[in-house]
Amino acid sequence: MPGIVSAKTPPPTLSLSTAEPTQIRPSSSSASKRAPPSPSPSSSRAKPSPDRSSGKKKPDPQKLLDESSLDNPDLGPFLLKLARDTIASGEGPIKALDYAIRASKSFERCAVEGEPSLDLAMSLHVVAAIYCSLGRFDEAIPVLERAIQVPDVSRGSDHALAAFSGFMQLGDTHSMLGQLDKSIDCYKHGLDIQIQTLGDSDPRVAETCRYLAEAHVQTMQFEEAEKLCKQTLEIHRLHSVPASLEEAADRRLMALILEAKGEYESALEHLVLASMAMIANGQENEVAAIDVGIGNIYQCLGRFDEAVFSYQKALTVFKSAKGENHPSVASVFVRLADLYYKTGKLRESKSYCENALRIYNKPVPGTSQEEIASGLSDIAAVYESVNEPEEALRLLERAMKLLEDKAGQQNTIAGLEARMGVMYYMIGRYGEALSSFETAVNKLRGSGEKKSAFFGVLLNQMGLACVQLFKIDQAAELFEEARAVLEQECGPCHQDTLGVYSNLAATYDAMGRVEDSIEILEYVVKLREEKLGTANPDFDDEKNRLAELLKEAGKSSNRKAKSLENLIDPNSKRPKKETAKRWGGLGFRI
Repeated sequence: MPGIVSAKTPPPTLSLSTAEPTQIRPSSSSASKRAPPSPSPSSSRAKPSPDRSSGKKKPDPQKLLDESSLDNPDLGPFLLKLARDTIASGEGPIKALDYAIRASKSFERCAVEGEPSLDLAMSLHVVAAIYCSLGRFDEAIPVLERAIQVPDVSRGSDHALAAFSGFMQLGDTHSMLGQLDKSIDCYKHGLDIQIQTLGDSDPRVAETCRYLAEAHVQTMQFEEAEKLCKQTLEIHRLHSVPASLEEAADRRLMALILEAKGEYESALEHLVLASMAMIANGQENEVAAIDVGIGNIYQCLGRFDEAVFSYQKALTVFKSAKGENHPSVASVFVRLADLYYKTGKLRESKSYCENALRIYNKPVPGTSQEEIASGLSDIAAVYESVNEPEEALRLLERAMKLLEDKAGQQNTIAGLEARMGVMYYMIGRYGEALSSFETAVNKLRGSGEKKSAFFGVLLNQMGLACVQLFKIDQAAELFEEARAVLEQECGPCHQDTLGVYSNLAATYDAMGRVEDSIEILEYVVKLREEKLGTANPDFDDEKNRLAELLKEAGKSSNRKAKSLENLIDPNSKRPKKETAKRWGGLGFRI
């Protein structure tokens, strides 16, 4: 799914004691995605030596192909070391994988019955990490699921470390497959083990809390993210000096969460405090990045002059420190383009878009494809706003091609396809819109995610495309599914849910299911009267439609179904500006 964490925190330390720390290492090239876990997780337990028995010679690698030799207790440690040495020497992960698999088999055969083997758990972590490095994430999952069953947390910190490491590595692997809900469940298990072992105020617990909070942000679960971020801030308040780098990172994440919740003033306060901490620590580039965030908040508050000042400050620093053709410069150009569009200065807006495109078309060395794709997606949003959908579509297609072969980008691609579907719909290319929606929906279903509000909105828009193509039965099924999802995620009073109610009522009427249509409209009208008030212009429209249905249904039970074009709620049929604000961070603009 599209990433919205602006600054990725360092991954949580897996160390649960004073032993050598082990880390999960997300990719530094993309702030929104976690990379495969490290191929060489360590353990607090001393590593067995292949020649620990005096006088014994090292096994001959040529004889390792003999399965019967796996019963030798000296073979597992030797094979595991061989796997690591093979990776380090660059001989190739396939040979290392073979060694690691054989090591795990040897540890399993030699394990004492009833005694959990940490060597086995460690070898399974290595096997899974190599699978991930090969892009074979599906094969890594069962290996890690086996690994987390090995340790016994009640036996002390070594076992707790192995269990924690396994859950975090499994969570990262699920994340790479786009299975964010499963990923979060794993992180929660890891956090529980860490708290059980270290207590709830250890600084290492704060790292994991922030890591989990970022995962919640990616799934739009802002309440959970805010709770974890508050916990992280409190732990760092106890253990860190005032205005520390850790506090600054926490406040940036908190600002992102509050911005998403629409609490702009509070978000601005956290960003200002984060900026002061970065200044105190001499982090000039980070101060500039925070200035961009401050500019974004000012935009949301309609304080455009202050926003321009913040963006220009950041631009000056980025040009000086990174060069005029750096993607950071392009990202500020895009923000300025969006701002000038909102203030009606379309010429300036397009000029900044062109400047940003010039940079992304000839990226400086070291620029990741994910970063370019994100930039193109942001520029497309501006072109979409200035009513140039063809150019926006072209940019989104380029962004998708850059991400096609990238692991863990399926949800991001689904978001881009959904946006393309909306634009096709707006320009009347309903067949292409439906095709884009279908591929996006299939990707989201395939990821095994729980139904999110974004998914519900996407189903609703796909239903509208079906309506335009006169696929009424399919539209009804999509609206019904969207209703169930949005009722669960947003509640019946949310505008997106009410829009689906109206669309479903119109579809039922077009199908001749007048009683079902009446039932839905009666519910909506009652809901507005009792809980939402009658000032909304949609209320009069829905009440009139209900009165007309009741009147005609009373006259004739064989009433001919009306055209869906006349029945569909025009406010639901046409994309709303306020919805664009709601879903912009997801890469889905309606």
